[in-house]
Amino acid sequence: MISRRTMIGKGAAALAGGAILLESLANSHRAQAAEGGQTSPSPGQPNVDYTPVTTPNGTTLAFKIVDGVKVFHLIAEPVSHEFAPGLVVQCWGYNGHTPGPTIEVVEGDRCRFYVTNRLPAPTTVHWHGVRVPNGMDGANGLTQKSIAPGETFKYEFTIPNAGTYMYHPHFDEMTQQGMGMMGMFVAHPRRPTGPKIDRDFAIMLSEWRIDPGTSRPVTTEMTDFNIFTMNSRVYPATDPLIVKLGQRVRIRLGNLSAMDHHPIHLHGYQFKVTETDGGLVPEAGQSPANSVLVSVGSTRAVEFVADAPGDWPMHCHMTHHVMNQMGHKAPNLIGVKTNGLDEKVQKVQPGYMTMGANGMNDMAGMSMPLPKNSIPMLFGKGPFEVIDMGGMFTILKVRKDIPNYDDPGWYQHPPGTVSVEATPDELHRDGIDVNS
Repeated sequence: MISRRTMIGKGAAALAGGAILLESLANSHRAQAAEGGQTSPSPGQPNVDYTPVTTPNGTTLAFKIVDGVKVFHLIAEPVSHEFAPGLVVQCWGYNGHTPGPTIEVVEGDRCRFYVTNRLPAPTTVHWHGVRVPNGMDGANGLTQKSIAPGETFKYEFTIPNAGTYMYHPHFDEMTQQGMGMMGMFVAHPRRPTGPKIDRDFAIMLSEWRIDPGTSRPVTTEMTDFNIFTMNSRVYPATDPLIVKLGQRVRIRLGNLSAMDHHPIHLHGYQFKVTETDGGLVPEAGQSPANSVLVSVGSTRAVEFVADAPGDWPMHCHMTHHVMNQMGHKAPNLIGVKTNGLDEKVQKVQPGYMTMGANGMNDMAGMSMPLPKNSIPMLFGKGPFEVIDMGGMFTILKVRKDIPNYDDPGWYQHPPGTVSVEATPDELHRDGIDVNS
């Protein structure tokens, strides 16, 4: 006789066995997909399966679908790149850009990347943070032969999970990354959870040594970098991030600087860190912040609702990283009284000007002649005066009722909401004695 307890036990065993079978089948399907089987889901499409990423001052890599596989073509090549008006540098990059075009895929996509080398040196591509088969990892000599000049190699793999990643060479990294070879790699979730993202931005952080008057990066530099960029541009050439009031915003940050970490600070907002180069951060692990440390070789993605209109700075909080072509070997002149020194020196050196006695603000928008192919340390015009930051700096522009994402110009502050000089009556009213 089968007792009730026996029947329950056998039923539980059957359920457990069924669960094991289903998990085994799922693992088999995942394995087939990873090895190029036909069980991969249909390729994810922009504006259908995900909100496309905007890369300020950059572009997105085009793809086509061949037999259910997303096919991309990366071209490693020399690039003539403008960091800001007045500074054009001979770099290396991908498809005519540094950083290279942002790659967008969807979790589960089967992808095929053809990489053509038009450089004068061998190269590879490493898919930084993406879990790929060992032979697709891009480490020259260890997991593959390097791609010789003129050759085209093929990489093919299935995207295992969503996250914010990067790509770059793993051949002579000091030179090739130092010349600008890097790009963002975004894997969207197959089934997104949480609120829909309205604006999704990707920004690559990097640093360079470009001596005034020269036109090539010094890739052997280890400490004295003087150009700090967002998507290989310095302010005021960095495109602003244009957002409509009330939209949910994601900003993805990748750091392939040679040596420096970058604490990126956004004014006016608190955000949550939602992604790393390890993938999506569970909601329980997200915490509010308005600065996020993006370490060398890592990525972070932050999210927030744009509920405060205005022009909000976003910048690295390393103070030297918000200046352009700053020389770090000048003597410290702060507080030095020059006592007519300029007039005396100008008799033998016309145009001479002592700088730094009152800090670096005198350098903002300086009109003195510069070496060829150089830019001032600070020279971005703002609505009130010169903005006293450059380098790794951009502006989040949040507006109500804008028809598109063109630059809307400077924010028009409501009356009474701008800090101005205090009047004598105000000081007297509040008992402030400025002479005490």
